[in-house]
Amino acid sequence: MKPRSSGRVDPPRIWTPREANARLAELNELLPRLKGWVARLGEVHDEQERLKGFWGRDIDAGDHADREHKQRLDAEWQNLSQRLEEAIGGLRREGIEVKNLDEGLVDFYGVVNDEVVFLCWQQGETDVAFFHPVAGGYRDRRPIPDVARTATAPGPQDGI
Repeated sequence: MKPRSSGRVDPPRIWTPREANARLAELNELLPRLKGWVARLGEVHDEQERLKGFWGRDIDAGDHADREHKQRLDAEWQNLSQRLEEAIGGLRREGIEVKNLDEGLVDFYGVVNDEVVFLCWQQGETDVAFFHPVAGGYRDRRPIPDVARTATAPGPQDGI
């Protein structure tokens, strides 16, 4: 996301509330999976630190009894980290920002009153019904005006 010379945000994609709502089922499935990966990363990290604290550098010796266990943990860390980065990165490329995984807060780039904003959704809500300024956050949420809820996505002719 790069600011244009006018100071406006150049998002990867603009979503309408209707389009964002169409993605909620997928996000409701994806977010718990992402949370699970993060939780497992924490467990793997704790076990890696335990081994490192107990054995120090000796754990990397070729004949060390726990070396294979450490290697499996390292491989799992790499795999989970890569999967998490790819999933979050894929959402970002689409103009979807995971703001807080624990809270299930997700923002979609949108337009309200001719301003680029975040259409704000929290897991458990039935639809995308709020927005806030790009520079704002959850506490700045306001209801999406009815006219913006039914709008179609802006095209290139709209300058976005």
